Amino acid sequence: MPRRRPKSGKLDAALQLRRDPYEVLGVPRNSTDQEIKSAYRRMALKYHPDKNANDPKAADMFKEVTFSYNILSDPDKRCQYDSAGFEAVESDSQELELDLSSLGAVNTMFAALFSKLGVPIKTTVSAIVLEEALNGVVTIRALSLGQPISKRVEKQTAHFYSVTITEEEARAGFVCRVHSSDRSKIKLLYFDQDENDGLSLALQEDSAKRGKFTSAGMYFLGFPVYRLGQTKNSVAANKDPDLAFFKKLDGFQPCELTELKAGTHIFAVYGDNFFKSASYTIEALCAAPFTEEKESLRDVEAQILSKRVELSKFETEYREVLAQFTEMTSRYAQEMQAIDALLKQRNEIHASYTSAPVMKRSTSKITSRGFYKETKEDGQLREKRTTRDRPKKKKWFNIHLRVDKRKAC
Repeated sequence: MPRRRPKSGKLDAALQLRRDPYEVLGVPRNSTDQEIKSAYRRMALKYHPDKNANDPKAADMFKEVTFSYNILSDPDKRCQYDSAGFEAVESDSQELELDLSSLGAVNTMFAALFSKLGVPIKTTVSAIVLEEALNGVVTIRALSLGQPISKRVEKQTAHFYSVTITEEEARAGFVCRVHSSDRSKIKLLYFDQDENDGLSLALQEDSAKRGKFTSAGMYFLGFPVYRLGQTKNSVAANKDPDLAFFKKLDGFQPCELTELKAGTHIFAVYGDNFFKSASYTIEALCAAPFTEEKESLRDVEAQILSKRVELSKFETEYREVLAQFTEMTSRYAQEMQAIDALLKQRNEIHASYTSAPVMKRSTSKITSRGFYKETKEDGQLREKRTTRDRPKKKKWFNIHLRVDKRKAC
């Protein structure tokens, strides 16, 4: 059922009551994407419903913070807001991130069902996990370079790992990857460390399906590395193959960090399944032995960026040709119907040139069958009469028998 829109007067009043998203998040207008993301996570953790039970003001603030972040985290919506304010932003299209740990069993079941049906469900890291990391009360395991670790993490919980790299390894580049052989949903997280040994979430990569497994990775190679995130209007794109094709590369955006400094860095694997635990294997690698792969990645991503620009131009041309094709197809169908109607009318006129009455097909069949039956019966009667009136022929052996009897007498 379509959602009812408020009348224009009520809509204007509602827009005027909304606060500036920059003011809500406490960041200047020239803030970077990373600064906006950090501010959102800090405030979302502060006002999260899990920490503020039965506090309606905190709940409203949490919604306002989320709404503001949804505008400023999207480059297009941020540009639209900066140029024309809230009126340029379509509020109905805002996608919220769900914290599965705060949902009840019924709501979680519905979210899982929608996800199974293909509806994209964006999830966020549990507020409990973020709070424990911020307070520095998490268990951290050491992860050595080139030595993968396989574990199983419970849903909506995280396993933390520390990786230490040298100056030489930092210059060569560093990669951290995680994959799941049973195709579990997982998140790879990277945390900044503060002076009080607390950890704040800085980067997040959601796993994606890669054939028979799911995987997520972070690549700190000294040059911009891109991620292929979820595109806007993904639900509509799933219903329209053309839209899905032309919007396929819209989510191709550069990662916030391009390199790491020498020292110890904290990563985490978060179980993002709805109901069950997630199996995974995490590994950290120095990129020094992968020189060829680094150059190939740089070249391929440059080609993808070029294709994204080409797609934008090609879409305009494609839409124009498609409109012409649709118009021609419609005209083709109309012309075909008109020609068929004229030919039918012509045949009817041809058939009208006759003096014989038109007989129904069913009657002619019955008449012909009756005539055939009567003709057959008349023939049989004639044959019987002819046979009865015809004189009988005397057989030759009867004549000779009579002659022989006379001679004997």
